[in-house]
Amino acid sequence: MKYYIIAGERSGDLHGSNLIKAILQKDANAQIRAWGGDMMQEAGATLVKHYKDIAFMGFAEVIKNLPTILGLLSFCKKDIQAYQPDVVILIDYAGFNMRVAKFVKSIGIKTFYYISPKVWAWNQSRALNIKKFVDRMFVIFPFEKDFFKKYDYEVDYVGNPLFDAIADFQPKPNFRKEARVGQKPIIALLPGSRHQEVAKILPMMVAQAYNFPDYQFVIAGVSNLPKELYARWQSIFPIKVVYDDAYNLLSVADAALVTSGTATLETALLNIPQVVCYKTSGISFAIAKMVIKVPYISLVNLVAQKKIVPELIQNDLNNTNVQEELNKILTPEGRQAQLDGYAEVKALLGDKGASAKAGSLMVDYLLK
Repeated sequence: MKYYIIAGERSGDLHGSNLIKAILQKDANAQIRAWGGDMMQEAGATLVKHYKDIAFMGFAEVIKNLPTILGLLSFCKKDIQAYQPDVVILIDYAGFNMRVAKFVKSIGIKTFYYISPKVWAWNQSRALNIKKFVDRMFVIFPFEKDFFKKYDYEVDYVGNPLFDAIADFQPKPNFRKEARVGQKPIIALLPGSRHQEVAKILPMMVAQAYNFPDYQFVIAGVSNLPKELYARWQSIFPIKVVYDDAYNLLSVADAALVTSGTATLETALLNIPQVVCYKTSGISFAIAKMVIKVPYISLVNLVAQKKIVPELIQNDLNNTNVQEELNKILTPEGRQAQLDGYAEVKALLGDKGASAKAGSLMVDYLLK
């Protein structure tokens, strides 16, 4: 069968690659065309567009880049029509993918959604559009199944694919030596994978090198962004940059400063104490405050439905607060409190196998 998969960011590329492997296990002759990244391409997809060309963050940034986004959407629709897949599989990336879902439904092609848009966080009525335009939804958080039930929409809970990614992770034996300058313990900085995130959040992260001279700070960089974004800080602070290897960096770190997103849950599953950081433009933040309906922004706290990790958002993301929260998690008591919370989160999420389950179910639904 022919599959058309759309992932719009780095985490979607990771989960998309594992989903592709699972589909090929069940449907060995599958033809897969995709928007994604290097990992999806390596897993067996023919890449149409790379996520680095389509990742925009925040309300204001989306509006500013609207002509580009509309052009990409138009191209995507034409490409789907030309390819005529048996199914279009959408991975998160709601603003773009929900428009694709509406179009695909109108031309009679099946639509599956893997990793639900966060409709439970804001504008919950969007669940009605999902019900209208998406044939099958595969969710990765247990509370999402109950949420969609309120809209009389039955979804498949498959577990969380991050367990698969972390189960496959094999630490490099000599990585600690590679990441270090001298013998100091390491604090990992994960500033995100989008240009806007890194530009706004990394300065506050690297400033902590002044406050914690007994630690080595190492940035988890991504190669799809300009190296100047990271290199500019290396002339000021004794900081190293490790590219495309966040798991190895976290595996040797004592603590981490992490931009809100998938990385907060990855850090938790790898048992590294963290402070969650987030900052966007003033306009985007003002809009978000009006529409967001959940009490937390980090996936760790959302899954637990209580505060496990500290969240420093917008104006709270300042030097004093970051220093105070980082100090807390570097103490034995603060570290243990987060590790105990992580154990609760893991128990709620289940075990590995989400990608295999989702891929198998998708093929089964297509064959019915």
